[in-house]
Amino acid sequence: MTGPFTPCIGAVFSADIAVPEHDREVSFYARVLGTGGDPLWREDLMSNMGTPIIGLGQRVPEYSDLPLQWMPHVQVDDIAASVQRCTDLGGRVLMHERDENGMSQWALLLDANGAAFGVIPVIPEAMMPDPGDAAHDAASVGRIAWLDLTVANATDTRDFYREVIGWSVQEVGMTDGELRYADFNMLGADGAPSAGVCHARGENQGLPPVWMIYLPVGDLAESLRRVDGEGGKVIKVTQNEAGQPAYAVIEDPVGASLALAQA
Repeated sequence: MTGPFTPCIGAVFSADIAVPEHDREVSFYARVLGTGGDPLWREDLMSNMGTPIIGLGQRVPEYSDLPLQWMPHVQVDDIAASVQRCTDLGGRVLMHERDENGMSQWALLLDANGAAFGVIPVIPEAMMPDPGDAAHDAASVGRIAWLDLTVANATDTRDFYREVIGWSVQEVGMTDGELRYADFNMLGADGAPSAGVCHARGENQGLPPVWMIYLPVGDLAESLRRVDGEGGKVIKVTQNEAGQPAYAVIEDPVGASLALAQA
């Protein structure tokens, strides 16, 4: 996946959610993400270098109509054009911020599956945070490690995001029993995978049709133990070849879905 501080069309910059029971949610994420000898996340949910990558906001009246989903924010070339393509292709606009001259600043959108996401302008390199050399070390900085969306109509959804975000597509061979099919890596302008769009079949069957952010943690087994202890749910655990947890889909205490991955 493209690094967390790359100014690039199609690169994921951050993600946020507006939640009820805000204090409880902050406590949950601080406990669940803060595992390992050198935690990748601080108690305020910034990266361990003090850079905001995920945001946990209060569900104030202004945000009461937003879906209870983690919403990734993806850099695009033209906000207004992305908004128009979204509605033309059957999506909806949740919020669309414009400046005093009517120029689009950012937008929150909903695809035809009900998955929410944000579009933002490509961030000028001079405005990017300076994470130092540690930004290139996957085990040393809190970040969004991966992003995928699992839906029944993956081919149509692939085409939607190709038009709205500007991603290009790489097929990924999959099997479901003896049947072969393809899921899709969505590539940013730098040619690196930014996200996945997957069919709701095989190992992905039963996952909710929302954008699933993957957050790395220092000790996945301990994080999963804390999920249960802090009022969340472990939905699905995938193991590596050594039989250890590699990543897991969870629900937080208010029912928002995300995935945790071993750094």
